Amino acid sequence: MRTASTTSFLLLLLSLLFFTFETKFSPVSAADAEPEEVRDLTGKILRTGVDYYILSVVRGAGGGGVTLGNNRNGTFCLLDVVQEPLDILKGTPVTFTPVDPKKGVIRVSTDLNIEFSVEVTICMRSLVWQLADFDESTRQYFITTRGVKGNPGIETLSNWFKIERTTTDQYWYKLVYCPTVCDFCKPICKDIGIYFDKDGARRLALLSDEVKRPFLVMFARADDQLIKMN
Repeated sequence: MRTASTTSFLLLLLSLLFFTFETKFSPVSAADAEPEEVRDLTGKILRTGVDYYILSVVRGAGGGGVTLGNNRNGTFCLLDVVQEPLDILKGTPVTFTPVDPKKGVIRVSTDLNIEFSVEVTICMRSLVWQLADFDESTRQYFITTRGVKGNPGIETLSNWFKIERTTTDQYWYKLVYCPTVCDFCKPICKDIGIYFDKDGARRLALLSDEVKRPFLVMFARADDQLIKMN
């Protein structure tokens, strides 16, 4: 009886261990643990390397899409990330590349590079987004270009952004600077909003005393025929 009881106990223990292993390492569980996909305004999943417009969810006075703009200091060939003043202007398409470039799907809460998709520029500078150094005159952190694509780590910390869901609408999102590509770094973690400067430009910047609300956005695939018609 003791031998049979011991054997039954060992079989039960092995069954439990096997079940635990299967549950922990099964492909289904791993997939479930991934953040949800980002979707465009038609509900389609955002894909790596595809051109998208970043549009304001607020129509009318909310402004248009995101585009390239003159540097706040007027320096030639140093281009900042700005918002079009009118909602009929879609802006300039961008591409998204996640920290693992082999991933074909863009997901929330995931480090990624954002790059303007422009074939020809006079300046021939990188159009990858990056967080600029703190601007003492305005007390702001602005979003600019000339970033480095890929190579995650401390040297490229300023080049990584995230897309996060909002609680307002299923296809509304916000842009966030909170990179996690460096294990020992302690970067700023803030939403991105719109700073209105003295010449009327709408510049993307981190939230601050002057920039109090996140810039709520939606994404539109640039080759969507309905987008082209509008």
